Amino acid sequence: MPPKAYIRTYGCQMNEHDSNQMRGVLITEGYEFTDKPEEASLILLNTCSVRHSPENKVYSLLGTLRDHKLTNPELIIGVGGCVAQQEGEKILKREKAVDMVFGPDNFFKLPEMIAAVKKGARVCNTEWMERNRKIQNFVPEEWVERGHVDGIKAYLAITKGCNNMCTFCIVPFTRGREVSREAENILQEARSLVRRGAKEIWLLGQNVNSYQASPGYRFYQLLDDVSRIPGLERIRFTSPHPKDWNNALSDLMAERKIIANHLHLPFQAGSDRILHLMRRNHTLDEYLEKVKYLQRVVPGVELSADLIVGYPTETEEDFEQTLHCVKEAGFSQLFAFKYSPRPGTDAAALEDDVPREVKEERLARVMQLQRQLTEAQIQAYHGTIQEVLIDAAHPRLQHWMNGRTQGFRPISFHAPRHEIGDVVHVRVTAHEGHWLEGELAASEALTGVLAGQR
Repeated sequence: MPPKAYIRTYGCQMNEHDSNQMRGVLITEGYEFTDKPEEASLILLNTCSVRHSPENKVYSLLGTLRDHKLTNPELIIGVGGCVAQQEGEKILKREKAVDMVFGPDNFFKLPEMIAAVKKGARVCNTEWMERNRKIQNFVPEEWVERGHVDGIKAYLAITKGCNNMCTFCIVPFTRGREVSREAENILQEARSLVRRGAKEIWLLGQNVNSYQASPGYRFYQLLDDVSRIPGLERIRFTSPHPKDWNNALSDLMAERKIIANHLHLPFQAGSDRILHLMRRNHTLDEYLEKVKYLQRVVPGVELSADLIVGYPTETEEDFEQTLHCVKEAGFSQLFAFKYSPRPGTDAAALEDDVPREVKEERLARVMQLQRQLTEAQIQAYHGTIQEVLIDAAHPRLQHWMNGRTQGFRPISFHAPRHEIGDVVHVRVTAHEGHWLEGELAASEALTGVLAGQR
């Protein structure tokens, strides 16, 4: 009977991508996967340390896994990802149930680490891959053809690490300095993913639009090339940095229908003073100028962003500038968080002088504003026709399908003659919360009837 593995993933799409790579490695080692940790002989936690709360969740789960270890002494427990890179051997000292700790550069070494644990070792592997060049293939050649396709969606890493050194961010310490992946290596994997059923590809990087394979081949050229791959229906990418975004990229989004009309562009704070303290290397006016240009050339584009409230020394006047940015940009979704110091960052040396109750009050205000904006935007969808990529069958309603609009809005609709992976046009008729509901547009419904008569 093959051994079973369980992987719990915390954090961003890059972590999801890394977990998928781990699954690929373990499948070649003969593992099957389970969603029940009690059935597993190998449990891996792929962790995130961008904020303090995911760290707490990891340690809380490790506490519950001690009981599994007591009833199953052969169980192997591993902690990978950013918390592992940050804490290293401290995790082994703190949690005796943990057998191995490994950073984001080391998941391809899982077979060797597991073998060492089975021989009685406790493993800590947080060494960085060699980074003496700005360009490298950090996905081994033998894995390029094995990228993971989840239904019709696939993640594809094009950069890793970050050189921005924003004062609040721990990513450069847990993911390392930035490297870009060679263009042909990326395109080879993208074509392979499409051959194996991917209709939508997400290009990933901590700062995806700083990608640079050569002085004349940057993110614009890569996005252009990926958009020309036959059989691919939709491209998304995350996360770009405002300082590296430019109008040429907005023009490419307008020109290529295959590039989804959704942009996640973190702005973090609205005050130029706070942005300077954060080392974001752009001003509020520069940010809004780029956003307004994109909105002109890509009508209806959906914008989302990350935001921190309560950064050290933030005043009410600073916060009012943040509210101004939210109103001016008209975000469809906002990921807002209270500032928490991360170990090793420059901001950790500053006094965390904004009281918790003030942070909570500001967070509540900005989210209330965002709820108002979101409700108005969803209401505006009613009666419009949206292009939808079907990604799943409805979990409860027979002959209904779920999908995403070009702007990444989820939608459900009756489509008895369509399949996952089809692109259809849907008229929006209602919504429930953030979720749209609709019906096939007249031409789609007629096409379905005719197809059924053939």
